[in-house]
Amino acid sequence: MIRLGLRLTVTGGREAIGRLVLIVIAVAVGVALLLATVAGLNAVHRQNDRYAWLETGYPGAGASVDQGSAAKQGETTLWWRLRADYFHGSVIGRVDLAAAGPAAPVPPGMAKLPRPGQFYASPALARLLRRTPADQLADRYPGTLAGIIGTAALPSPDELIIVIGHPAAELSGQPGVRPVSRISTTTPGDCTGDCALGVGTNANGLTLILSVVAAALLFPVLILVGGATRLSAARREQRFAAIRLVGATPGQIAVIAVVESLVATVIGIAGGLGLFFAIRPATAQIPFTGERFFVADLALNPADLLIVVLGLPVAAAVVAWLALRRVTISPLGVSRRVALRPPSPWRLLPLLAGIAELAYFAYLRDIGARSHTNTTVEALVFLAGVLLVMAGLVSAGPWFTMLASRLVVRHANRPATLIAARRLADNPQAGFRAVSGLVLAVFIGTCASGIITTIVADNGGTTRFDTAAAATLIDTLAGPEQPTFKAVPAATTSALTAVPGVTGVALIHQASLPGTVPGPAYLPPPVEDLVSCTELARVPALGHCPAGAAAVVINPDFGGFGNRATISRITWHSAPCSAAQLQDLPVASVVVGTASAVAVERARTVLDLALPNEYAAQTIGELRADDARLLDDYRRLAEVVILTSLPIAGCSLAVSVAGGLIERQRPFSQLRLSGTPLRVLRHIVGLEAAAPMLVTAAVSIGAGLLAAQLFLRAQLGETLQPLGVEYYLVIAAGLLASMAVMASILPLLNRLTGPEIARNE
Repeated sequence: MIRLGLRLTVTGGREAIGRLVLIVIAVAVGVALLLATVAGLNAVHRQNDRYAWLETGYPGAGASVDQGSAAKQGETTLWWRLRADYFHGSVIGRVDLAAAGPAAPVPPGMAKLPRPGQFYASPALARLLRRTPADQLADRYPGTLAGIIGTAALPSPDELIIVIGHPAAELSGQPGVRPVSRISTTTPGDCTGDCALGVGTNANGLTLILSVVAAALLFPVLILVGGATRLSAARREQRFAAIRLVGATPGQIAVIAVVESLVATVIGIAGGLGLFFAIRPATAQIPFTGERFFVADLALNPADLLIVVLGLPVAAAVVAWLALRRVTISPLGVSRRVALRPPSPWRLLPLLAGIAELAYFAYLRDIGARSHTNTTVEALVFLAGVLLVMAGLVSAGPWFTMLASRLVVRHANRPATLIAARRLADNPQAGFRAVSGLVLAVFIGTCASGIITTIVADNGGTTRFDTAAAATLIDTLAGPEQPTFKAVPAATTSALTAVPGVTGVALIHQASLPGTVPGPAYLPPPVEDLVSCTELARVPALGHCPAGAAAVVINPDFGGFGNRATISRITWHSAPCSAAQLQDLPVASVVVGTASAVAVERARTVLDLALPNEYAAQTIGELRADDARLLDDYRRLAEVVILTSLPIAGCSLAVSVAGGLIERQRPFSQLRLSGTPLRVLRHIVGLEAAAPMLVTAAVSIGAGLLAAQLFLRAQLGETLQPLGVEYYLVIAAGLLASMAVMASILPLLNRLTGPEIARNE
């Protein structure tokens, strides 16, 4: 029987070869996408692991920090400070270090510590230093380039990191420097408590990313692979039924079917492995975490390969065996094409159960309030609910397809419409199977867009900022680990104003004003931020003074540095002091107005050299971008999911439509022999795909909006906001692209429905 199965698979004529090639191509594409998705999940972990060394010195990373006592015992071997620098909106990770003993640990990616006057730079930063004028960037970093930081210390190929060596006596007394005894190996996902802010992805973020990617990509890919292994199932049933009628046993038929499935699947898996390695460089460009991956990070574990290489053939064999139930029970009934039982409303139960689970935790259990300390629990709960809704859409799809066919029959006024509707009613499962991947993509895109749109609206709308915000530089001198500066040297302000393109410099002072309501006794007295009106006039992005005022009370947190409102439109209240009195008050921030991006970087270099502190100077736009960074990451993740799931859905549609054409060669060829024009057959195929696609897409949109509302209600206490025009354009483009994919298959009708097909049958 095995030899017969192999013979039927490869020597069954042009139809058998065409079916085999189609299955192999579909399985290869599905396997490649499946491996790419699994490798992407592995790359997220590998990328986050390489952020571990930047957690050095933070208590949340464990024993890498000496909490004072270790330094007294002489255990400190390295002085360490991590800070963030900026260049044209890009973040530069800067590590200043100095050996405090002969056994000082060396960070990964470097053969040895940089000596005083030397630094190591990442490849991307080294290229940036070479092509950028020194007064805009390189002058901030004392010394010369001693080497390139290796991949072991770089989370991404685009990472901008510099490690600068200093004398121990000089660095140990600066603000923000920590005594350490070893380099941290604690990843941001495992760090708890006091961790390096903005470094890597924490445990909650990893859970969110992995959950979204798993739900949004693995499900559609598995549908694609499953659909590929079922190609031409009806034709195989007919052939097997005929073999049964001439005396073959059910066991022999099962062996033949399994052999056929295994041959196509094994060849497809081999092709999929090759295709995966071919698309790996392109997959590395997909920013699941907001950053590109190294190609080597997209690696597969042995367990991943075993599951795919062994699991898919076994699954294909099981599917082939299960597909023979009707042949085993009644081969004569199969050969006569007995109609399938119509789907029942019970198929709606998984969909309703998923919605009920989300509603329970959103309105009754209120998991957002109960588990705010464990966001992983929340993510897993909602992931389970979303997966159940997705499974429910797949389960209920044939029932909705049947409703769509009955609706089309009721309003049919052309032969093509009536035939398409009758065929859908005859086998709604096959009709929905063709569009199931697209339905899931629409659900995922709708749910993600609804959540992101509402979060954006809740945070004040768009995160874009005006030109003045992008050209105004803020250097915050006061911080938790550094004192307020008593004064800014006149040489510094002179150097700033001498930079071409700098329009003005304003110093924001701090003082306790008369009449200020004091707080509790255990808190320091409240202070106000004050600025001279003469200086404020030179930096219009900070607002304006009322007429006749010498100084004003400014509130940088109100519509200012970290907010999306336009601070430049605000007229501040006058302060009860003169401009001369401000000169005796400590300085909290230096604000530099510029007219160009080049002037911003030159002024930032001046500030970095003259007023070194833990917090690098940032433009108002960069400060706002920092506030919106998490929101932007969520939006980017949603875009990745939508743009990746739609092509997968298109592949599923193409495979299903092509398989359906192969299965229906005989009836279509008979229709052509009876005088039916080819354009009518094309209309039939188009309507069979369009009707279930539109109906189930509408159901998916409703389910996606409802799931988004339940998520927002539980996590943020917000109400779903209307979706923007971009969402509708993406959905419309996805549906049109799917129809275009289907239309690209239609030319096969002319070749598959010729008179010779009916004669050979």
